[in-house]
Amino acid sequence: MPENPETDDDSVTFTKEPSIIEHKAYRDIWGGSQTHLDAYLKWFYESVALLHELLHENGSIYVHLDWHVSFYAKAILDEIFGSERFVNELVWKRQTAKGDVTQGARHMGRIHESIFFYTKTENYTWNVQYTPYEEEYIDSAYRSQDTDGRRYTLSDITAPGGGKASKGNPNYEFLGITRYWRFSKETMQKLYRQGRIVQTSPGAVPRQKRYLDEMPGVPLQDLWLDIRPVQGQSAETVGYATQKPEALLDRIINLSSNESDLVLDSFVGSGTTAAVAEKLGRRWIACDLSRFAIHTTRKRLLSNSSVRPFVVQNLGTYERQRWAGAEFGEINGDQAAARQRAYIEFILKLASATPLNGHTWLHGVRAGRMVHVGAVDAPVSVGDVTQIAAEFKRAIGTGKDAPKTNGVDVLGWDFAFELNEVAKQQAAAANIQMRFLRIPRDVMDKRAVEQGDIRFFELAALSVDVSTNKRNVFLKLKDFVIPPDDVPEEARRAVKHWSQWIDYWAVDWDNKSDTFHNEWQTYRTRQDKALALEISHTYANVGDYTIVVKVIDILGNDTTKTVKVSMA
Repeated sequence: MPENPETDDDSVTFTKEPSIIEHKAYRDIWGGSQTHLDAYLKWFYESVALLHELLHENGSIYVHLDWHVSFYAKAILDEIFGSERFVNELVWKRQTAKGDVTQGARHMGRIHESIFFYTKTENYTWNVQYTPYEEEYIDSAYRSQDTDGRRYTLSDITAPGGGKASKGNPNYEFLGITRYWRFSKETMQKLYRQGRIVQTSPGAVPRQKRYLDEMPGVPLQDLWLDIRPVQGQSAETVGYATQKPEALLDRIINLSSNESDLVLDSFVGSGTTAAVAEKLGRRWIACDLSRFAIHTTRKRLLSNSSVRPFVVQNLGTYERQRWAGAEFGEINGDQAAARQRAYIEFILKLASATPLNGHTWLHGVRAGRMVHVGAVDAPVSVGDVTQIAAEFKRAIGTGKDAPKTNGVDVLGWDFAFELNEVAKQQAAAANIQMRFLRIPRDVMDKRAVEQGDIRFFELAALSVDVSTNKRNVFLKLKDFVIPPDDVPEEARRAVKHWSQWIDYWAVDWDNKSDTFHNEWQTYRTRQDKALALEISHTYANVGDYTIVVKVIDILGNDTTKTVKVSMA
């Protein structure tokens, strides 16, 4: 490969298209089938019930859905929140014209989307927002100008008088006119000295001068025509199909929260909610089932130079445990062995492997290679590989199920740090060709299983050169190998150097075997596609340190490598 890591890099672009299962899942939901609609609304009901429980007493919820189901969803929201807690239907004009209205079309252009706004109680946070006055109104209402060019209008400052209506309104003479006034006499005199009270002619009722540049605008209405969608060349675009403009979330977050309040987006997509909440000084939680969505959000947050520390949590183990319990029964409960076997045979079937009996670590065989299925709730470890290799050697020449080749495929949900390199070396020393393949989360989706959309991808591998000098450590990425089956052929052809697979990489300089801490990172942007491949760090104290290097590839997958250094 070329030595220059940036060769032809500027001409290469990658777009994450929806996977086959994403296409089919959305088609199933929106495709008009009553069965699928019922299933979707059942899921929506359960989700909204949980969100209602989580919502703070002074909190609000904004629900934005496709027009196909939005009004089904509103009925559910009315039931869970109560119709009295429905505040507004916000109509957002998202487009100026719709391309689906062509000659012969029998419907109008669908250029708006609805957002339903509910609150948990009547004591909800509410910060009035304003929109600018229309030019037509300004021209008619603010026709007067001061000598400095400031536009103003004159407004009435008299108040109701007589009977109950006069309660609290002072009555006195001012500039020869006796009236009930909105202000006390002292305030009126102060405003007059400031030039804010004007008597246009002798005997005329004084009026208050209101400057256009001091007026906040029109209190926000429920028809939002002033927020444009994200355009392809916009500085904020991240190439995510459903990306919302930051102005939309800026308005919503400002309306219904205060600084340091907590904002939750359960379907964060391109990360707009998290990005805006961070800029506005809110705390936030962002969730999504899509690995690409989480990757996009994480990278977007890191592009904010003042972003506060945040953690990316993978809740997959919890999700998998619930799935396994529902599908096979609790694997660690009664009849644990039978349930564990049912789980293993389920995965083997999806991997087109034949089950084996009589082994503990070798569970199946496919294409002459032995297969091991990793546990639901634990990563595949180097210790597991040791046991697999030992049992493989014992199984050689032991009958009809004996290994026919020296190949072993290890299928796992998660893998210990650096296992792909260390364990492969360990297996090679035992003359075993071992591959590590990730079990995709799609196996938990019945639609994906029924439609045959399950694929197992081999892990990527990262090579890092490490050197030290006193209290300084120097890291250099030397190679990054990504499984070719993960990437469309046209993308593979476009890559001229291994570094082009990397979207960004980060370093935790002193990992304590806990959460990865993003202490340094570099990444590609639309404006700067270059990527640094070297970094140094100086430690304040002598001692032994564990460094974790995390690479995020262009598909959003994580690959980590651990190195240990000693500082003298």
